[in-house]
Amino acid sequence: MSMKRTIFLRILPVLAAVLFLAFTSCAQNPPRRTSPPATATGKIGAANVTISYSSPAVDGRKIWGELVPLDKPWRAGANQATTLETDKDLVIGGKKLPAGKYTLFATPGQEKWTIILNSQTGQWGIKAGGVANFDPEKNVLTVDVTPRKSAVMNEHLTYIINSNGIVLQWENLEVPIPAK
Repeated sequence: MSMKRTIFLRILPVLAAVLFLAFTSCAQNPPRRTSPPATATGKIGAANVTISYSSPAVDGRKIWGELVPLDKPWRAGANQATTLETDKDLVIGGKKLPAGKYTLFATPGQEKWTIILNSQTGQWGIKAGGVANFDPEKNVLTVDVTPRKSAVMNEHLTYIINSNGIVLQWENLEVPIPAK
């Protein structure tokens, strides 16, 4: 056997081990996402409801009226459009929502918010230019709700599902969405 081949065969296992360790250590420490995925689950009446969203942080920013403009549809989270899925029909703000999966958008305002449930799903939350990525022709339900000051500061966007409906909480605001 040649000297070069002998050296190569001795180095090969060491090289393979080094590469293996490098790849596995990278796989175990994925980079931290600034708006990590989150899920809220709960029951409203007999319905099992799930909201899937990305949860941005306040991170010292002014949220309402700056990061999230007022009077313009918003993706109600970050990254991909927020989804709401229910296995049974719901009544949201007095309007019937058939069982199914929907995107959830909101139009924040000073005195009222408009909650929008749209049948288009799977899209990124915004289009180029920051416009909410939904086709208004596919709106299944829109309902106006009244925001209120929250009792505590909420650093991360959070959804809560309970027997009274859904509550969006972020910064110093909470938005109850009555459902049954």
